[in-house]
Amino acid sequence: MPDNKSRHSQEQPWENGWAPDTSRAPGTRRLWLAGGLAVATIVACVTAIALNDKPVDDSSEAPQGQALSDEETEGGLISFATPSASGSTTPAGKKSASPSASPKTSSSPGPQGSSAPHAPATASASPTKKPSSPEPATIQRSVRSVNYPDRYWHVSGGLVRLDPVGGPESRADSTFTVVKGLADSSCSTFVTADGKYLRHRDFVLRAERNDGSTLFKQDATFCAVSSSGAVMLESVNYPGRFLRHKNFALRLDAYGYGSDYRDFSFNLVDGLA
Repeated sequence: MPDNKSRHSQEQPWENGWAPDTSRAPGTRRLWLAGGLAVATIVACVTAIALNDKPVDDSSEAPQGQALSDEETEGGLISFATPSASGSTTPAGKKSASPSASPKTSSSPGPQGSSAPHAPATASASPTKKPSSPEPATIQRSVRSVNYPDRYWHVSGGLVRLDPVGGPESRADSTFTVVKGLADSSCSTFVTADGKYLRHRDFVLRAERNDGSTLFKQDATFCAVSSSGAVMLESVNYPGRFLRHKNFALRLDAYGYGSDYRDFSFNLVDGLA
């Protein structure tokens, strides 16, 4: 049976013959563990701070072939293009430039090494247009009846009648200046020697001064319609009504109304005056 030796009391070590081990300080192992933990904590903090302060390399994070142009980032909206198989990108809705799309005005080296622009392709195809001679502003005409070829329009007493040719005064009253229509430039207006205009009023053709009204311009405008080598003169503001002679007086009637169609037909000939 082992001896049960009691441990000397530490309250009076020198008196009891026991002395503490003075070769190491009390709690040394714990101090080493605490110090190691503190050093490890400091190293971890320093490493984390160093990693956070490291600048980010944008080129390393961006996928290859996804470089953004100024047009794609304009207005604050960013669109990322999907890289193609060759690694280059083309924005959606746009065509990439090709050599065939180069402008026609690009220069090429000349015989002596100088650059000269190409001439436009259409330059040789456009012939020089010869200026046409201007049309006369006014035309002097007399109006002759088809079925009464010896009678002409003649202004007498403010009205227009179909009369035979008389003296110089009668010839002057039977000659008119034909100008562009007052209400329609594709039609005609007849002006007398004294500056009056032939217009229909109450469907009767007469010579009156131009009052500048829209109605007057329409009444004085007639459009020529070809008829068997002659012309019929249709009213602008009364389509379907033409000038005709009845009892040798000129008036506006519907075509064929109560007479032979030749009453509506006239020949414009050179002025009698």
